[in-house]
Amino acid sequence: MNIFRLAGDMTHLMSVIVLLLKIHTIKSCAGISLKTQELYALVFATRYLDIFTDFISLYNTIMKLIFLASSFSIVWYMRQHKIVRRSYDKDQDTFRHLFLILPCLLLALFINEKFTFKEVMWTFSLFLEAVAILPQLVLLQRTRNIDNLTGQYVFLLGAYRALYILNWIYRYFTEPHYVHWITWISGLVQTLLYADFFYYYFNSWKNNVKLQLPA
Repeated sequence: MNIFRLAGDMTHLMSVIVLLLKIHTIKSCAGISLKTQELYALVFATRYLDIFTDFISLYNTIMKLIFLASSFSIVWYMRQHKIVRRSYDKDQDTFRHLFLILPCLLLALFINEKFTFKEVMWTFSLFLEAVAILPQLVLLQRTRNIDNLTGQYVFLLGAYRALYILNWIYRYFTEPHYVHWITWISGLVQTLLYADFFYYYFNSWKNNVKLQLPA
């Protein structure tokens, strides 16, 4: 554990809290992509297969449980809650997210550190997380009307991965033999996908204007 990883974990946790705050307080999921939330639920479900078999630390287990529970609860709210689901814009959230799953799975079957079920699923979760934000970014470009909580949620998700890159750089220079190319490349791709959003987010913050993405 180092300051960059802790900051990344807390930023990731804050993104979940912001999204749940939006859903619980104003009973709305407007501007949120259900496709992205379903992909994240699949990411955590396949990444944390070891939650009840391999104990690392209490902190690690608690964080896994939080992300698993929150991701599936968000999907449930958007699909089943009688009030929240009314605000979901199905007509705009049309990204074919299922076409992201198969390529990521095939890539994980051929590119992994060890050909075991858990390792392949863990690698699959890395590849899928790298592109899971795409439906959300496409939805924001289509609607262009981004409320503050949605903008903060997406920003925190991107910041979490950027902080993890700093964590990897720190560990590379402080830990012997610390090399994880699959994790690094996936994280870099994921961060680059946020680059355009970051640009417009900081511009809106600097100029004190409402966040809008170009169509």
